[in-house]
Amino acid sequence: MDYLIIGLGNPGKRYETTRHNIGFMVLEKLARRLEIALKQKSFNALWGKGTIDGKNILLAKPQTFMNLSGTATRQLQSFFKTDISNLIVIHDDLDLPFGSVRLKAGGGTAGHKGLASIETNLGTSGFMRVRLGIGKPVDKSRIEGYVLEPFGKEEKIVLPDVLGRATDASAEIVLNGLQQAVSKYQTKNINFFKKEE
Repeated sequence: MDYLIIGLGNPGKRYETTRHNIGFMVLEKLARRLEIALKQKSFNALWGKGTIDGKNILLAKPQTFMNLSGTATRQLQSFFKTDISNLIVIHDDLDLPFGSVRLKAGGGTAGHKGLASIETNLGTSGFMRVRLGIGKPVDKSRIEGYVLEPFGKEEKIVLPDVLGRATDASAEIVLNGLQQAVSKYQTKNINFFKKEE
């Protein structure tokens, strides 16, 4: 498999619209756009195969809950023999303002348990990430609850644009490489809700 694209989130209706599931949301949008049905159930994931410009891709949503995302990722990567450098993980990021889309290869986990699980299972951090800013609460003790809450009213207005940009960016990585995707789709640390000075 040329590329393995993993969206992170928690399975089940209860979590569908929560901030932590923005990775699932982007993956589902990409699947719809490419007409890939995420109907296969194995490797602790829901997945489907397709192509982008002749390149074979596999889209997957781990079904193990966020903190064990590495189990499914390792099983898929190992079975389909995808090079780690062609693994793309789409995930929420507390350290970026809501609406930001940032792309990079490698790096740390910044406390993200889904990423930490993937790094532990793969034994490397050398995969690509599509980081989606969700902002963070002022009160640090609220973080766990915050990521499991639905997006706010104002955020929901902007969310389709954010999902669209992240979907385009993910496809662009496969089409033309990470650097091209960065130059076309990466956003600065924008804040949709503050007027410009």
